[in-house]
Amino acid sequence: MPLQKISEFDTDYQDAIQGNDIKGMDVYVQGTDEKIGTVSDAVVDEQGAFRYLIVDLGLWIFGKKVLLPVGKSRIDSRANRVYAVGITKEQAEKLPEYQEHTALDYDYEEQVRGGYRTPSVGSSVASTDGRTAPTYDRNNYTYAQDADLYDVNAHEDQTFKLYEERLVANKQRRKTGEVTIGKHVETETVRVSVPVERERVVIERVTPQDAGKVVSAETANFGESEVARIELYEEVADVQKEAFVREEVRVQKVVDKETVEVKETIRREELDVDADGRTIEEKTGNKLPKDRI
Repeated sequence: MPLQKISEFDTDYQDAIQGNDIKGMDVYVQGTDEKIGTVSDAVVDEQGAFRYLIVDLGLWIFGKKVLLPVGKSRIDSRANRVYAVGITKEQAEKLPEYQEHTALDYDYEEQVRGGYRTPSVGSSVASTDGRTAPTYDRNNYTYAQDADLYDVNAHEDQTFKLYEERLVANKQRRKTGEVTIGKHVETETVRVSVPVERERVVIERVTPQDAGKVVSAETANFGESEVARIELYEEVADVQKEAFVREEVRVQKVVDKETVEVKETIRREELDVDADGRTIEEKTGNKLPKDRI
């Protein structure tokens, strides 16, 4: 039963798996979030059935590649992850190393299988160094004899996690505007009426009561140097400016509260069960979308 890499078996293998290339997927220990390496390639048999994943255990054992039987793997294409079932670091250290020139013959596969087989009571399957003596007839061996290693449907203890989305409401504060408040000066011309007084001289000629009365020469004083002086005053408007408080403006922020409703579509996984052995595609008559394959 010759084995070969998937790209050697079919150069267009990606078309057969809807473009979901398993190469480069991260490998984790099932049930934990411990990453142990990446998938570097896949191995198929002469019928094109997946038999092994070539895993680079760089995060566990630097530079070592091993074969992981497909029955010991769980592929999550959505998360782009492969989960290794029931493998420990100590077990990985005992597995035979895979190299590019490694011959994928029956003896090498038996060494690989010996590292994964669970010994039963009274059987001698695995040795301390991980190598096993052939326990099956090489001429009559079939992969069905190690269904636990190669049949992905053989595990009765498979666990399915059903996920559901829920809305988590948070608030974010964002700037909606800006208000700038300041002062500026406006000017205008105003008129004020101010009553003022101004003095002036009024000269009035009157006839004295003793007009025509003869006076003596001594009494009569003829002269040109007699002058009467009168000071005249007037008022002028004196306008001054004074400042006073006309108005007071208070600036403050107030918070208006309201409840807004946000609508979003959430998803929930439901379990599909068919006791008749049919696939969900056969049961419904519809093809599964690519993200369900």
